[in-house]
This record gives sequence, C-alpha cells and structure tokens, in this order.
Amino acid sequence: MKLIRPTEDKANDFQIERRAVDTEFEVRSEGGKFNFYGYALKWDARSQNLGGFRERVAQGATADSIGRDDIRALFNHDPNLILGRNRSGTLRLSEDSDGLHYEVDMPDTTYARDLATAMERGDVSHSSFGFKTAGPEGDSWAEDDDGFPLRTLQKIALFDVSPVTYPAYADSTSGVGSRALQLLAEQRGISLAMLDSLEAIRAAIRGDVIPALSEARAVALDLRDRDIEVLALSARLLRI
Repeated sequence: MKLIRPTEDKANDFQIERRAVDTEFEVRSEGGKFNFYGYALKWDARSQNLGGFRERVAQGATADSIGRDDIRALFNHDPNLILGRNRSGTLRLSEDSDGLHYEVDMPDTTYARDLATAMERGDVSHSSFGFKTAGPEGDSWAEDDDGFPLRTLQKIALFDVSPVTYPAYADSTSGVGSRALQLLAEQRGISLAMLDSLEAIRAAIRGDVIPALSEARAVALDLRDRDIEVLALSARLLRI
C-alpha cells in the first residue's frame, strides 16, 4: 500500500491555512470501539497575534462547506493517520451557537487507540482545522478597538479537522499567517513584501498608499547590500 505524503495531497499545501483552538475532547468506548467529539473552532474567538494581525471566525462560516466538501478527520493533519471522513459517515460535523462541532468514530488501529488514551489523559487538548477562504468574499479586514489589524473569516472551505499535539500558532516562527497576508496583498494589488510591518498592514486594510514604507525598505536593502559587500571584502582580505 502506498502511503500518501502531505506534499502529494490534491490541495496545494501553501494555500491551506491552519488554525488551532483549545478544546475538551470527550472519548467514549463501547464494545472495544472508540468515539470522540469536540470543537474544531469557536465563533468570534479572537486569536493571538498571528504575525501582525488577529483573527476571528464569523458564525456560519463553515455552513456551506460541511454540506458540500469531502472532509477528513486526521491526527496532526497527517493523511497517513486518518480518523474519519464525512462522506463515509465516520466523521460528523455540525454548527451550533458556539462553533463547529465534530464527532468521529475512530478506526480499529494502533494509532487511533493510542490517541484515544492520550485524549482521556488530557495529553492531547487542541483541535485544528485546515481551510481555504471561499473566494474573494471569504474574508474581510478591519481594525479592532485597539487599532490592531483584525481578519474575519466569513466563508471557508474545510479540508480537515484534526486533534493536534502542538497547535501551529504556538511557534512564533511557524509563519501561520503568511497565506492570510498573501491574500490581503492580492486583494489590494500590492506585493506581499510590502506587508512587512504593522503599519504597512494597517495601511493596506485602509487602502492607503504607503510610499514611506517603500523608501524605508530601499534604505534597508542598501544597508544589507553594503553589509554583504563588506563581508565579501573581508573574506578576500583574509585570503591574501
């Protein structure tokens, strides 16, 4: 049997965004079979700083997707560790007043039994979802009451829901918000490289022109090139 690698998935991994939430999984066992349920996401919960912006999910953002798309439940987003699938009936997704709820009938496999034990012990207590925004109206940008950039997911297409050991946003170097900023840049008709500061993101949200940013970048690039030339000259001197 050929294992499916994440890079071989039908979806472009760069286009898939992933977010995570704390959740309390409930695990049930009957006749040696395990079932668990929890929340994949919560409506209107503000994320932490994702790299220059915060994010929230509008209520009903997944309604179309859960009735239309082929969605999997995976462990740690790994397609080799499949837990359920909505089209087979082993993954059930539903929206309620709190968020997107999901329930999974786990397979009779070693990794699934190990995961059930880890959930019962509280070792796995985060859930994550992989998604893409559904067209140009899939998200909107504004500033919150503190003037911080805020992205609202209005309509998304789900790929998977996953219990995860480590949520992606816990690592400040994970680049979790890169795709979101790419979409913002595309919507504004500017280069992603221009969104390299909080002020630049604010300006893009407002639709402002940001010539000062380009000037600052030019200075930074000149300094970088100068440093590279100095290092190259030093290396040549050392060889003389």
